[in-house]
Amino acid sequence: MRNTVGIIGAGVVGTAVGIVLAEKGYEITGIFDVKPESTKMLCARTGGRLCPSPHIVAQTAEILFITVSDTQIKTVVDQLAEQESFQKEQMIIHMSGALSSETLSRAREGGARTVSIHPLQAFASPEQAIANLAGSVFSIEGEPELRDDARRIVDSLGGEYFYIEAEAKPMYHAGACVVSNYLVTVIDFGIKMLETTGIPRDMAERALMPLIKGTVKNVENIGLPRALTGPISRGDLGTVAGHLDCMEKLSPEQIYLYSWLGYYTARVALEKGSIDQQDMEDLQGVFLRQMTNMAAAS
Repeated sequence: MRNTVGIIGAGVVGTAVGIVLAEKGYEITGIFDVKPESTKMLCARTGGRLCPSPHIVAQTAEILFITVSDTQIKTVVDQLAEQESFQKEQMIIHMSGALSSETLSRAREGGARTVSIHPLQAFASPEQAIANLAGSVFSIEGEPELRDDARRIVDSLGGEYFYIEAEAKPMYHAGACVVSNYLVTVIDFGIKMLETTGIPRDMAERALMPLIKGTVKNVENIGLPRALTGPISRGDLGTVAGHLDCMEKLSPEQIYLYSWLGYYTARVALEKGSIDQQDMEDLQGVFLRQMTNMAAAS
């Protein structure tokens, strides 16, 4: 079983993975990052050797993590391939959500095997990443022969896993972005709507936080689409019309996004079973007319 690990890229993810794997008994043999302070910190936490180049790291390990930024992965792989750094049967891993293992293809020229392992998680700092890796769900994509090895790594990180094909990675990543990034956007949108009524932003943030947490908890406890509540879930056209009338007076620029979100939410309500097909079409008709009117007026 492969047990020695090298890490190229000691950012948030590389640092967290290195520390957790070291705690689980893997030997961290070499670490490189362009930022010396990051490299020194990870070496101190794992007992790994601070290496002067990615080539030296690649020469030390059976498992090589390339955890640089997405835009730099191919550059690092090309550099290592030109230096003949890869070893036969060496396991090469990147942890990008957007890129497939094909980004590592040149590593296979030297006989190495390639796979991508991506945690469906948002990491703001190394310590948070260390805490959140356990319990995260990971996608595994790459050479089928590496599935068992990849699964063992995910098990060591305390995660669950599923397999995905290379051609599906962009759609997979887009879905993750919608849930993580667009959630921030939707919260910001809601706060700005409260601001138009005169509520200070800091108060709006505090006021909405229990609602946000409660909604997430509902999704966790009872799942989708049952967690959906509110006027669209009830088929309440009158309340929705009141929202749109008030927005026209106070903040017409917010109508378009509100209507697009409402149009989609009507389908979720139908899936929940709280409205019927006619209710959904009536609601979507209101939103579609509003968007059409906005487009005609612009």
